[in-house]
Order: sequence, then structure tokens, then C-alpha cells
Amino acid sequence: MFFRGNYGKFGDVDGREMGPKRQRFDQGPSFYGPSPGSAFMYNPPTYGYMEQPPPPPFPVVRLRGLPFDCAEADVAEFFHGLDIVDVLFVHRDGRFSGEAFCVLGYPLQVDFALQKNRCSMGRRYVEVFRSRRQEYYKAIASEVSESHGGGSPHRRPPRARSHDEGKEAMEHTGVLRLRGLPYSANKDDILEFFKDFDLGEESVHIVLNAEGRPSGEAYVEFADVEDSKEAMTRDRMTLGSRYIELFISSPEELDEAILRRR
Repeated sequence: MFFRGNYGKFGDVDGREMGPKRQRFDQGPSFYGPSPGSAFMYNPPTYGYMEQPPPPPFPVVRLRGLPFDCAEADVAEFFHGLDIVDVLFVHRDGRFSGEAFCVLGYPLQVDFALQKNRCSMGRRYVEVFRSRRQEYYKAIASEVSESHGGGSPHRRPPRARSHDEGKEAMEHTGVLRLRGLPYSANKDDILEFFKDFDLGEESVHIVLNAEGRPSGEAYVEFADVEDSKEAMTRDRMTLGSRYIELFISSPEELDEAILRRR
């Protein structure tokens, strides 16, 4: 009664009726730890990791009906204007099957590559299909198996074209030309291929095409003729998934290739 008489219902000095004061929410944990009122704080819901967008499709196409003397440069010319990362020719029982996988620089380029379906390469029309990463990797495994015999006595590396069969009759000069390199191969990869020889980066010359991209060829300068002769034993061995062909060359041919690159 005392309180009602002096302050109104809850002690308000001007007679207005007020409810009990609301408890003040904490603004955050105290320096000394959470306060008793922190249990009433609004805690936003905890969300899991944001769902990541799916990775872009692997940019690879399969070609069928290629000429049997086809080389990487022919495929690069067929897809002129596209970024070629790798060309994998498919062999069966040591013979080129007329099929290949071509890895492009970007997924968007697959659609442009498909526009070349049934276009001609030489006298042959070439079919171009969508492919998948798994098919490409399976083909790599098959090619590596072929290069190591694969347990079958009928499997052997593909033969060179007829105009290459007399290459060993040429006189060694200490310079070899490599053909069939992956477009992604760099000097370190070539040095690893010839790791048993004393070579430096200055001994390796990667040939570029007119657009400044690797052509799949390179020249290597060895210390002497004997080293280049011994290095020829690596002819048709693999670098990654590719057979590498070696040819006897000359300093003059090397100089000409370097001048073309400039």
C-alpha cells in the first residue's frame, strides 16, 4: 500500500502505469566470459558448407577415321584456332587404329571442335565425338600397356612411315630431332626423358608453330656423336602416354628450325 500511495502501481512518479523493465540483452560475450544473459541472445542458425558448383566437364573429344599417316600437326591444323593440350593416337596390336583423343584448352572449345565433324583431313572425312575423362584415361592406360608389351607377344610399337625407315643410315652429328611430343611437354620433361645423358636446358630446343605454340617437335644437342648414337636407343619409348620418335638431325637443320620460330 505504501508503494501504491506514493508511486502508482509500480512506483512511477508521474502516476503512469508501467510494466516491469525488460531485461537488457547482452551485446556480446564479456572480456571475462559470457554473461548470464547470453543465453537469451539471438544465435543465427549454423549452416553447413556452401554447396560448390560442379567442376566444368573435361574438354576432350574423340576422332575417328583419321588417315593412317596422321601426325599431331595434322590434328592441330584440323582444329585450327583451338588450343590443343594433347593428342593421343589409339593403337591396337601395335597398329594405328585411325582413332585419337584430343584434349582442348577449355570446355567451351568442345562445341567448336564438334563443328568439325565429318570435315575432311586429306582425302578422309573425320568424325568428331564428345568424350569423357574416363575414356581418355583408359586410352592412356591401354597405350602404356602396349608400349610395355601388355603381356601379349603381338603387341609392339607402331612402325614408322616408310620414308623414315632409313634414318639409321644417316651420319650422326650429335643432334637429334624428337617428334610426337605432348603439346604440354617442356624442357624439364625432355631432360627427364634423356636423364642418363649430361644435358642442360640450353641443349633442348622446343619447336613452335606459326602461332607460337608447341608443334610436338624438339631438337636436342648432345655432347658428342657417341651420346647421340646411344640416345637413339630411346626411339619409340614413351614420354607420358606418347611414343617419341627420334631422328638423326644436324646443326643446320636445328638452326633453320630456330630461325623459323623467330
